[in-house]
Amino acid sequence: MNKMNLKITINGTAYDVEVEKIGESSSSPAPKSIPAPSIAIPVPAPKESTPQPAVQLSAGDTKISAPMPGKVNKVNVKTGDTVHTGDLLLILEAMKMMNEIASPVTGTIKSVSVQAGDNVKPGQILILLSA
Repeated sequence: MNKMNLKITINGTAYDVEVEKIGESSSSPAPKSIPAPSIAIPVPAPKESTPQPAVQLSAGDTKISAPMPGKVNKVNVKTGDTVHTGDLLLILEAMKMMNEIASPVTGTIKSVSVQAGDNVKPGQILILLSA
């Protein structure tokens, strides 16, 4: 067996270390590799968002768009409802946070383009308000 003395410095402190060589790498056989088993894991397809219906924008209409990608958790309004500035329209889940989307104006809900469970993209129209 071969022994070696080494000096190792760690964070400015020197250590004297004795190292013993216990085996020759060339004389020992290489370990056999065992292939990993192949397992197929089914991945569900992402739920697509509801297609947006064609809605005519009129003067005075306000678009409520998704500020970020996410999943609609809850819709609190329906077509024809009257809402006031600050009223909660829907909850958008993004990055495991619940984001409340509130009405920026007082008006009537002209259309709701999403439902709970829909995935949305940034800028996608969620609700259309008529002032």
